Amino acid sequence: MGLIIDTNVFIDAENGRLELGAIPVLQTEPVFIAAITVSELLAGVKLAKTPEEYMHRHTYAESILNTIPVLDFDTEVARTYAELYAQALGQQLRSNLNVHDLQIAATALVQGYSILTTNVDDFNGIPGVRLISPYALQGNTIHEDQARYAPSS
Repeated sequence: MGLIIDTNVFIDAENGRLELGAIPVLQTEPVFIAAITVSELLAGVKLAKTPEEYMHRHTYAESILNTIPVLDFDTEVARTYAELYAQALGQQLRSNLNVHDLQIAATALVQGYSILTTNVDDFNGIPGVRLISPYALQGNTIHEDQARYAPSS
């Protein structure tokens, strides 16, 4: 099994709220980031308020991009994403629908990987997505979300 790291995990680590080295699953599973996470990290760099903050964020983002493989948003992921997105909109299941989270979820579903996230609730209603919270039992708890919408087979 592989693991896709959500952007919020990196943000919490950068801000000192989370120690990545203390998360056991990061030592035992191959880790990846979704393509959308690259844009989120780089947008965070561009939003820095001072030159010092810019340099810190830039260095941090580049260290992530240089060490963790990026999973492409390819045609298969796009098809899965389109189904998740259309079903969510059609069923009006998420008032706070985050297309970035749906892209990460689609990537995880296609790859058969879990998602390491500090915001488990962001993925509510997406069936089949395996979520790991780094704050729950040191990252050893996997949450299976109960489906309300799913990509068709």
